[in-house]
Amino acid sequence: MPAPDSQPRTRSGNRRDEAARLAVLHAADDLLVEHGFGALTIEAIARRAGVAKQTIYRWWPSKVEILLDTLIEDSNKHLPVPTDKPTAENIRAYIRGFARFLTREPAGKVLLALIAEVQHNPSTAESFHTRYLDPRRARERDMLTRAIDAGEISPKLGLDATLDALLGPLVYCALTGASIPRALTSSLVEDLLEPRSG
Repeated sequence: MPAPDSQPRTRSGNRRDEAARLAVLHAADDLLVEHGFGALTIEAIARRAGVAKQTIYRWWPSKVEILLDTLIEDSNKHLPVPTDKPTAENIRAYIRGFARFLTREPAGKVLLALIAEVQHNPSTAESFHTRYLDPRRARERDMLTRAIDAGEISPKLGLDATLDALLGPLVYCALTGASIPRALTSSLVEDLLEPRSG
């Protein structure tokens, strides 16, 4: 089933096509983790997935779009943005989940690879923002807004700056290969959101 914020593509929709689609996504994910973005090719993905290159090109124009589909689906599955109970503790759990996602999930490697790639590829940057970052950022803003309205948090910064300050250090640690201590996520939440007690 396509992720809610992914852009649907024209597919025939039968079960064989869905199985092939999932095989391609898993193959791209695995190959990226094993060999890195630079070595990832459509040919290698097709071989690993057991599908023809033409099948891949019929559904995706590039490996970036395959990785974005993988990232969107895995993020929605393994790192959903909380939509109920707007509490400081839910936000803390989300930030901790984001740290785990970056360091333990294959899709976390996909996210880091795409972040690196957008630095020097404008078309990748546009797709990354349109298909993944902007929709997710909107949901994260909503999470903070609802917690503010509920009196759970009182951020020192604006919403976007708060999200950057909460998530940015975790991305930096992951990009540089450093561990992300649990104390870091707790400190970020406490210092930036000032959760109200009682």
